[in-house]
Amino acid sequence: VLARTRNKSLKLEKDEKGIDIGDFVPATTYIGYDAERDIVVGAVNIRHYLNDMLLREGGHIGDGIRPSERRKGYATEMIRQALEICKNELKINKVLMVCDKSNIGSAKSIIKNGGILENEFFSEEENEIIQRYWIEL
Repeated sequence: VLARTRNKSLKLEKDEKGIDIGDFVPATTYIGYDAERDIVVGAVNIRHYLNDMLLREGGHIGDGIRPSERRKGYATEMIRQALEICKNELKINKVLMVCDKSNIGSAKSIIKNGGILENEFFSEEENEIIQRYWIEL
């Protein structure tokens, strides 16, 4: 399901190499692709390590699924594959993922991949309760 884009934009290349990213950290973006249907279903962004902001609210992996493709198991599979990349390529053995408490689908996908809820907190920036999950690899 996950594939690196062959024709990366200059921004994605810089993000991956950590060039001109300001307060962010190096990150690699993968596209979720259903080859049988020839359709992009979503994307995941894997942060190579955490800074203070990501440790609080962002996590190692961010994902998004096209609205028409939600509730079909893509997020769970894309997270599974992203965790393999974290473990095998980035040598990360404990991954943080976060989601809005109201995003039940995201929480389910994280839990199906071994996510253990550490805590919840109210984010004034998001105006939402944020859940923080850790996944041991």
